[in-house]
Amino acid sequence: MNNPYAITCCSTADLPESYLTERKIPYACFHFQINGMEFNDDLGCSIPIEEFYKKIRDGATPTTSQVNPEQYEAMFEPLLKEGKDIIHLTLSSGISGTYNSAVIARDEMLERYPNRRIEVIDSLTASAGYGLLVDTSWEKMQAGLSFEELTAWIRENRLRLQSWFFTSDLTHLRRGGRLSASAAFLGNMLNICPLMNINFEGKLTPREKCRGKKKVIREMIKRMEEHAEHGSDYSGKCFLSHSSCLEDARTAAALIEEAFPRINGKVFIVDIGTVIGAHTGPGTVALFYWGDERSD
Repeated sequence: MNNPYAITCCSTADLPESYLTERKIPYACFHFQINGMEFNDDLGCSIPIEEFYKKIRDGATPTTSQVNPEQYEAMFEPLLKEGKDIIHLTLSSGISGTYNSAVIARDEMLERYPNRRIEVIDSLTASAGYGLLVDTSWEKMQAGLSFEELTAWIRENRLRLQSWFFTSDLTHLRRGGRLSASAAFLGNMLNICPLMNINFEGKLTPREKCRGKKKVIREMIKRMEEHAEHGSDYSGKCFLSHSSCLEDARTAAALIEEAFPRINGKVFIVDIGTVIGAHTGPGTVALFYWGDERSD
């Protein structure tokens, strides 16, 4: 289908490169630095995801940088030259300033191409939740929604995307300033796995302290029963991302598929990419699905 507009995103949607290429969804790469070297967050092409997490386990402390306006312009311009309008979805503004960079690029491009349209929309989520929003938007585009209809739908429904996650290693929450050193040390000693979500402002919010992975996975599924569209009869898609803890992800996915037998296909499991993973570290599992609207 030759669509009159395009959907674009960033690498922090944590979708596989093959997924985006097959659907012809252009994406802009964030950047990260590790052990004195700089890389594009190009979905595991420059450095395999497992190698990245191994470096962290070996003591590396990666840093990240967002997409700049010039990169966005370079992604937008070929589409505009083709005569396409653009819907660009960004990583949550509660986590990153990349939304502002995309807006700067939009304004510059619209001066050069005044007959075209570019909508920059804050996803208000991250990782595979951002990916699920991209996936659903692409499917609606394929189903024939117009540019105006789809932009309106995304703005009206993005807060229905529920985002819950836990980590079994508090070290990186300490490094990111979200926990004190003493709290992180004590939490690791006591096997505390905090359950968190992304709130209506697109910011990370602690919700529950659970002891052990089994308990936190049960609690995460309980929250899904409370918040998913139609509860345990949920029939939408479910995306799950993980940072180098595939077995934990598979355990959670199996329990979700058992608890929600009408789910649309299998739980889609992907890696947490290098930029999000630089902040979570290894040991994080994140769950995303459609449900009630997020509130504080």
